[in-house]
Amino acid sequence: MASTKDYLEYILELLSNIDTIEYKKMMGEYLLYKEKKLFGGIYDNRFLIKKSKSIEEYQLAEEIPYPGAKPMYLIDIEDKELIKEIIDKLVENI
Repeated sequence: MASTKDYLEYILELLSNIDTIEYKKMMGEYLLYKEKKLFGGIYDNRFLIKKSKSIEEYQLAEEIPYPGAKPMYLIDIEDKELIKEIIDKLVENI
């Protein structure tokens, strides 16, 4: 199932306090970049980010974005400041 444009817009609103967020549509899904670094994506209307030791402390649930892919962390919170903190820490260590 492809992700919807409405869900993309919802996620972009959650990320609106983060500078330099960009996205690219790919095969019905969306890849997310900060400072030109791929940090996650939207897969089947789920906001997933790369796994990293730098953000293990947040104890995020793991999900598989698509069959055969490595697990990623699911962002299912709506706290824009906490999301920014997690993304900033992740991208800093990519």
